[in-house]
Amino acid sequence: MRRMFLISAVALTVLAIAVSGNAQQISGDYIETRSADIYTGPCVANGEVGLVGDQAILGWHVKQGSWGGVSLDGLGVVGVVKAGATLGDIYSDPYPARAVMIVDEKASTEQRRALISFAKEMAGELFADVVAVEVAPITMQISHERGHYSRASIHAGSLAGIETRSIGEKDHLCGNEVTFYPPLAKMDHAMPAVAELDQFKGKALGVSWTLNGKRSAFVGTFSR
Repeated sequence: MRRMFLISAVALTVLAIAVSGNAQQISGDYIETRSADIYTGPCVANGEVGLVGDQAILGWHVKQGSWGGVSLDGLGVVGVVKAGATLGDIYSDPYPARAVMIVDEKASTEQRRALISFAKEMAGELFADVVAVEVAPITMQISHERGHYSRASIHAGSLAGIETRSIGEKDHLCGNEVTFYPPLAKMDHAMPAVAELDQFKGKALGVSWTLNGKRSAFVGTFSR
């Protein structure tokens, strides 16, 4: 009986090691913005739906971890999207969407492939049609005040940039604002924020934009 117990224990240990070795272990910070308010009331949301909200920027900075066995410590990736309708609107289909991926210039060829694979897993169908892959320096900065995000930013060279600040009392326009749309990517924790800058200057999507002062951002963390 004791011998059988020891064999079972060894087998379980081997299985646990195998599962642990195959699991993805990655974590970091995330910023997102789109061309429609995500922290808003029905009055504003109903005025924007179908007109805006079909453009988005999603950015990740990996603090530590690997993807597909490739270490991505300290690297970033940004995805820029032009969809067919307002993202998050349950009454319309934004797909197919076209996307541009911007990978960190510090990454090796193998790491760039892993960054794109990671972003596709986190955002799903949003990145199903990648029309171009760009390489740029990617920097993310996040500051906290009293345990909350106060300011956050991500820049992918001169191609794309997001700069946010926390939502304040003056950002309550109609008094019944809520987080109207969920984040576009998988996250552990997300807070709505004001996008002081939401900018894309690339050409591959056939559209570029610079938006300021919209309540259109999320700042948060991820882990897998």
